[in-house]
Amino acid sequence: MGAHMAQTTTSSGGHEPGHGMALLIVDMISCWDFPDAAPLLAQALRVAPNIAALRQRCRRAGMPVVYANDNRGQWRSDFRTLIRAALECGGPGARIARTLAPAEDDFFVLKPMHSAFFATPLELLLRHLGVRALILTGVSSDQCVLHTAGDARMRDYEVIIPADCVATESAPRNRRAIAHFEQVMNVVTTASARVRLPRRAPRR
Repeated sequence: MGAHMAQTTTSSGGHEPGHGMALLIVDMISCWDFPDAAPLLAQALRVAPNIAALRQRCRRAGMPVVYANDNRGQWRSDFRTLIRAALECGGPGARIARTLAPAEDDFFVLKPMHSAFFATPLELLLRHLGVRALILTGVSSDQCVLHTAGDARMRDYEVIIPADCVATESAPRNRRAIAHFEQVMNVVTTASARVRLPRRAPRR
């Protein structure tokens, strides 16, 4: 189990630059020990299998998979430490961490604020990988996913947010967030099983 730290990545980790599309998984690795985490954890647990299934499709298509996780103010931490802590915490949080455990050729960034683009190397990583379209998944739909989607659109990325792969503290709030994506941001929110992925280029 492992992933490439974007800050130190100098190769594409098995992904050929220019693939065009990447999967971004936001804030799904956690001990869920922050205030009022219980309702969000329950909703995250519900969508985790959908994200895992989509991730497998993306991997089969040769697409990069990028994890963007809140560093929770732990400036000496790294993504492997977060995974280890989530597993050691046990319970539903550990179940999510096991379901979404990264592969060796996945990438990750740690973010200090809501957006996965703010004060992180995500844009440089995506440029290196030749990505112009992002599939956004994770939590919470009306905070970190929302801010990441806005920053992605300002950078001219095409954005897809599968409705069954994002969650927030309650189903009604999540429906309002999805309506905002559709009606205000003009973002596609089709179910993950219906998201069209690029064909994997044949090996030369």
